[in-house]
Amino acid sequence: MIIVPLKEGENIERALKKFKRKFERTGVVKELRKRQAFIKPSVDRRKKKQHAVYVQQMQEDED
Repeated sequence: MIIVPLKEGENIERALKKFKRKFERTGVVKELRKRQAFIKPSVDRRKKKQHAVYVQQMQEDED
């Protein structure tokens, strides 16, 4: 459960912003979207490999 402590006279907008930030950090929405569709392990590995190649090329271009 997410608890957002409020100070005396604190604006409700600021409290809501704090709540949203804490909620986003928990990763609940990210996990929910991930579970909506099954990704085969082979496809996941291929995507990770492509990303690694992309990152490596970007680093080489920087140098």
